[in-house]
Amino acid sequence: MDYVAVLLPSLVVGLLFWFAMKSIFNADKAERQAEARAQAEADARAAGGGQAGSGGPAAGGGPDAGPDSATGPRPDSAPDAPSAPPAESDK
Repeated sequence: MDYVAVLLPSLVVGLLFWFAMKSIFNADKAERQAEARAQAEADARAAGGGQAGSGGPAAGGGPDAGPDSATGPRPDSAPDAPSAPPAESDK
């Protein structure tokens, strides 16, 4: 019975360490799988239709195609606005 009392704390700590390391490795494995899926989707998107805004021949436009010719205007782009504030003579 004395041996159990001596070894029990070490066994409990060892089991806790094992469960902690197992959960860390499982989380890392899941994260790597999610990253691989995301990378595969990005590669498929890039190979399938080109990335929006590339404007090159791979995006479906010709050599003189602009960045918005294949996909149309971007919804998050602001309307045409002056790039500089009005000069003093314009006020």
